[in-house]
This record gives sequence, structure tokens and C-alpha cells, in this order.
Amino acid sequence: MVRQVFDSVAPRYDLMNDLMSAGVHRLWKSTLIAAIAPRPGELLLDVAGGTGDIATRYLDALDRAGDPAAAAQDARAIVCDINGEMLDVGRDRTIDGGRLKGVAWVAGDAEHLPVASSSIDVYTIAFGLRNVTHIDAALAEARRVLRPGGRFFCLEFSRVVLPLLDKLYDLYSFQVLPRLGQWVTGDRDAYQYLVESIRKFPSQDQLARQVSDAGLERVRVRNLSGGVAAIHSAWRL
Repeated sequence: MVRQVFDSVAPRYDLMNDLMSAGVHRLWKSTLIAAIAPRPGELLLDVAGGTGDIATRYLDALDRAGDPAAAAQDARAIVCDINGEMLDVGRDRTIDGGRLKGVAWVAGDAEHLPVASSSIDVYTIAFGLRNVTHIDAALAEARRVLRPGGRFFCLEFSRVVLPLLDKLYDLYSFQVLPRLGQWVTGDRDAYQYLVESIRKFPSQDQLARQVSDAGLERVRVRNLSGGVAAIHSAWRL
């Protein structure tokens, strides 16, 4: 079902993200990259990476840090997504942007990653954990592929913690987003699913416990925009 949903919206996925968040998702992603603080020589795995937004931001940060491997033939970032349409859009956009090396595109399931154990320095999943069937299985896979000392980051919609904002957010989510999705992508159901999946996703504290139960340590939570989104981070020790 998730594959079908994202097949239908892939060509306008990034445009829709800008419209429905008024561009705020870019600030959230910049905050995520700043929290990662990309280091020369590290390998990123961006799961549910879709059109490669996180991976390209990560590589851009490495470029600014003067990492020669970021522009070399060997990939310093791997984008893994279950949806081929999203990967195609991301690959084309990245090439059009002038980045011909440094990123690999892999079709794969977050619950069964086609990646060797203990091979990844930084694992990210941005607005993707909400779409997996079994969150605990995806978190266990994150720990498996991370090297000892590797870092885990999840950017995801979460629970609003500011009074009154939650009611405004619900009104916007259920009344505006599906109509906007219909207008921009021609698929109202995809964005109705988005809203419902956000409401069913674990709270900040619940997800933090699940991350810890998966064997990841030093779990931290950072709310963004009053809890509309949150970054969960942890270490594989």
C-alpha cells in the first residue's frame, strides 16, 4: 500500500512538502544535518530516503567540510527506499543538480535492509519510520547495520506539545492537507493516509522507549515546531 501511495505522488513529492509545510520541512532537515554534524570518512545510510533530500544535504555538508571522499567515486551516502519511482526521481534530480558521484541508490525494505551488518556510521530515516509495517523490526535493523560508535537519527512527525497549537494543527491536517494533496498531486487519499499515519504514530516518549528497547543507547529527543516534528537520536555502543 505504501509503495502504491508514493508511486502516485513521486513526481510532485518535494513540491508538496514545500506547500504543505510552508517550507518549514527544510528548516527541520537543516536542523537534522546540524545535529549529525557530518564528519569526513563516514558513511551515511538514509532509509526511506525517497528523492535523496537528506543524503544530498549530508554530502553538501561534507563538501563544505572539505572531505575529498564526498566528491569521489566511492559512495559516502546510500539512499535506500522501497519505492522505485521515488528513487528514480531522486537520482534524476541529483544528476541534474550536478552531483554525479558520492551517492548510491538502493531499493530495499527498512525491515530487511540489503546492507551488511556493522557497516554504517550514520543511519537516518526522515518521515519514513511512520510508514513501515513493524517499527520494532526497522529499529532492530538500524542497530544491526550500524558500526559500534555509529549514530541513529529519526526525523518524524510527532505529538504537538503546545496548548492550542494541537487544535489548529488538527484542523489544518484533516481539512486542508487532503484537499491540497488532491489539487497538487491528484491523489487525495495519499495525503489522507499521511494525516492518519501521523496520528497513529507513537508519541515522543513511546518512540524513545522503542529505540532503547532495540538496543540503541543514549536516546535523546528534540522537539521541533512545538512537537509537530521531533528528532530522536541514539548511539550503537
